[in-house]
Amino acid sequence: MRITRFMCGALTIASATPAAAQSAASETAATEAPAAEAVAKTTASEAPKAVEPQPAQPAKRATYPAAAQGDGATTKGYNLSRWAEDWQVYRDPAKRDDFLDRLKYLPLNDDGDIYLTLSGEARLRMNLTSNPQLAEAPEQRQDILRLVGGADLHVGEHLRFYGELAHGELSGKNVGTPSGSLRNKFVYQQYFAEAKGSLGPVDVGIRYGRQEFTDGPNLLISQRDNNTIRFVLNGTRAWVRKATMRATIFDFETTDLGNGGLGDDAPDKNRRFSGVSAGFVVPTQWLGGSSLYFDPFFWRRRNLVGTWGGVVAPAVRYYAGARLWGDIGPVALDWTVSRQYGHFDNREIKAWQIFAAQTVRLGADKSGPRVGIHADYGSGGGGYGKGTLRNAYAPFGNNIYFSYGLFLTATNMIAVSPNFSFQPVKGVRASLEYQFTWRDSAHDAVYRANNTPYVGTEKVAGKAVAQLARAQIVYSISPRLSLTTRLEHLQAKEVLKRAGYHNSAFLATWVSFRF
Repeated sequence: MRITRFMCGALTIASATPAAAQSAASETAATEAPAAEAVAKTTASEAPKAVEPQPAQPAKRATYPAAAQGDGATTKGYNLSRWAEDWQVYRDPAKRDDFLDRLKYLPLNDDGDIYLTLSGEARLRMNLTSNPQLAEAPEQRQDILRLVGGADLHVGEHLRFYGELAHGELSGKNVGTPSGSLRNKFVYQQYFAEAKGSLGPVDVGIRYGRQEFTDGPNLLISQRDNNTIRFVLNGTRAWVRKATMRATIFDFETTDLGNGGLGDDAPDKNRRFSGVSAGFVVPTQWLGGSSLYFDPFFWRRRNLVGTWGGVVAPAVRYYAGARLWGDIGPVALDWTVSRQYGHFDNREIKAWQIFAAQTVRLGADKSGPRVGIHADYGSGGGGYGKGTLRNAYAPFGNNIYFSYGLFLTATNMIAVSPNFSFQPVKGVRASLEYQFTWRDSAHDAVYRANNTPYVGTEKVAGKAVAQLARAQIVYSISPRLSLTTRLEHLQAKEVLKRAGYHNSAFLATWVSFRF
């Protein structure tokens, strides 16, 4: 794999000058010096010693905001990607509450700069689906167990090694033939080596191995935490970061997950994902105290076994776009535009995906209720034709955003979803949403989350696909323990009905413990 180098310019950091420090010291000496008469009455042994001016401490080097570095959000110390957590606070024994806190910082040398952080997760989940796949059929029940153990070895401040082992079980009723992302006896979920450092004001780093990668809009790339085994890639990621700008370059192969032991989860040579993700801090004064980030990206996805309309052929798709996200006072926004082009089976690809989510907080309390709406578009057309392919495609996006039951995805789709979230009691967050869904092209199919078509929908007329009502309740019992419940009802509209598909209800509930 080939890694392209990036170079960053130097950034000047202001610091206090020695002259200023000496001036302050002189002023202090003048105001605190005893009067002449008082000095005369003081013995030599009682006379105060002169205080020498202390050199000013250098200003702390500014770094790119951690929450916007492309590693996901960290809440109360925890992150979906466990390697993104920093538990050095537990170097101080007084800050540890129990033996699990002790496992977050295990020093291996006297200086404490070589240390091990252990992590783990146990998630027990149940899914219930009526009319699975929107076909008239007995309900499906999935009983799911996820177990994950991780170790993060830090060798000084510049070198680290991370490893993660996972186990996934799935049983129940009408479960079919589960893929390796749902049932997997054992898998090396992540393992990589990382080196990092700084060149003046610039942070640089490189990571090689199997890893999660989420440096981009969540609706285009994510870990897919909804699965039992998360989505991981194999390859190299390198980055440069300054205080207000950053860039990441990467080259990966996806992972072909098996159902067995540790030897059947290999890099998939047919699917390669590479490119550049960047980020800029939007100046706060532009919008009167905003906290916004602008993240452009340019990616390439190669799939030697691409499939559209029953045709299997090589495909290369390029993604050129940008994301604007963050807060402007009580308003939170997340907007993404992605232009897609390339070729599939000697056919030209021309597609778009546009996602626009915004919410407004009601009241001054940061935990107050929020009302919002998101509008989402994935172009469609050509999946079953011979000309230009206009079907949009996300590399590995977060599809539960469009349907908890994974009934839909942003391919040949238009969706508008008003929503409301609130905190009924401390530690509980509830959200309600109603989604109206149409298709972009009436001459192409409706697509599921795995991008397989609802067969027959490409042959019927109409635009209206479905309406979905959904609710989620998350009870954060403690930073380590949470209980989540999701409900969704899909009401089939003219396109699905004409093709013989039915309404469906989905229920999921799970308890998750992590340390």
